[in-house]
Amino acid sequence: MEYIRTYFPDLTEEQENQFKKIAELYKDWNQKINVVSRKDIDEIYLRHVLHSLAISKFISFKPGSKIIDVGTGGGFPGIPLAVLFPEVEFTLVDSIGKKIKVVNEVVEGLELKNVTSINDRVENVKGHYDFIISRAVAAMPTFVHWVKGKIAKNSLHSIKNGIIYLKGGDLTDELQPYRNVKIIPITDYFKEDFFQTKKIVYLPMKYKA
Repeated sequence: MEYIRTYFPDLTEEQENQFKKIAELYKDWNQKINVVSRKDIDEIYLRHVLHSLAISKFISFKPGSKIIDVGTGGGFPGIPLAVLFPEVEFTLVDSIGKKIKVVNEVVEGLELKNVTSINDRVENVKGHYDFIISRAVAAMPTFVHWVKGKIAKNSLHSIKNGIIYLKGGDLTDELQPYRNVKIIPITDYFKEDFFQTKKIVYLPMKYKA
């Protein structure tokens, strides 16, 4: 929790309590359904919660905006961002049922009212979203293909609607096809060694009817 308090000193009491609860909920559910590695569960605030919240340092989602988290796994980055932005609608999608079960239990435990979960492939999900977020579920060309036609027409933010992706390592080849892509090292926001190779990848996308 110290990481969260350090980088997010203005949390409400409710948000602080929700973030505190995250560790116990995941530890409990991880014993029943293994969605986070044993090593990572002990460092859940650094490796999962804070990593997810890096997106909020890049962009502050406006109330009423719609975000879809594709391949959410156990709920990252969607759940920590839903705690931070209670007036933003989050849709968390994963094709693996047991992962969505954990998402549902954590959402219920945190009493989050702004999260919808869907157990399906994203290609089958209807609707348009301001931003599509994810954490390294596929190479960018594959991911772009999956989420085609999901971007909302009107932009509410100072940057264009598009994909915001958490990824690590050398992305040169993977991102070569995209001229307008922006790469932001997470070390711009967080000083911990864990983030040395971690990046936020922002790819603006056009609305397609």
